[in-house]
Amino acid sequence: MCFSAEASFGASIVLGTIGIATIRKTQNPRCLPFSVIPLLFALQQVSEGMLWLGLGEPEHSNWRFFPTLIFLGFSQLLWPIWVPLSILSLENNRSRRKALYVLLLIGISVSCYFLYCMIAFDFSAEIRSGHIKYNLDFPVFLEKWSGAFYFLSIVLSPFIAARKEIRFLGLAVLISFLITMLFFSEYLISIWCFFAALLSILVLAIILKISKE
Repeated sequence: MCFSAEASFGASIVLGTIGIATIRKTQNPRCLPFSVIPLLFALQQVSEGMLWLGLGEPEHSNWRFFPTLIFLGFSQLLWPIWVPLSILSLENNRSRRKALYVLLLIGISVSCYFLYCMIAFDFSAEIRSGHIKYNLDFPVFLEKWSGAFYFLSIVLSPFIAARKEIRFLGLAVLISFLITMLFFSEYLISIWCFFAALLSILVLAIILKISKE
């Protein structure tokens, strides 16, 4: 998340509480991959809170690498796979499941590419203008393609779902992406994850509705 360590840790507490409540309300094991999304975001925000401390306090400078690695592990490696997988686990419609399988394969592909880049190239983080900026020294010539595949796996997947609540969640994520690109493009990774983390609160409402059916 952006703004401060306190904001990141505060968000992680809220999301963690909501995540535990969501899991406890989950009755169908097929819903579990979707239910744990708020809790995963809580863990991601803890890592960025630790990164804030590492970047802002010289005595905590040794806390910089691993929090950066963990945060990017969530944002670049986990979410392109987890989002289509979690929605696929809820879907019963055969044609929609086929489309989600395609997006899952795209997500796996882009995640493997980012894993290679994180191993082969440098990455770092810095505080700039009150936000955390992640610097990824990845191949520029594949940047647009990898970004497009990343976008498809995360943003398009909810629109494939038969449930209108999940499509609404997808619309909210899309709007948050557009707002971030318009006003905070330099800090896209951190701030879009912040918006997405807040929107994951909607996962609880979706699970509550599913449990009543």
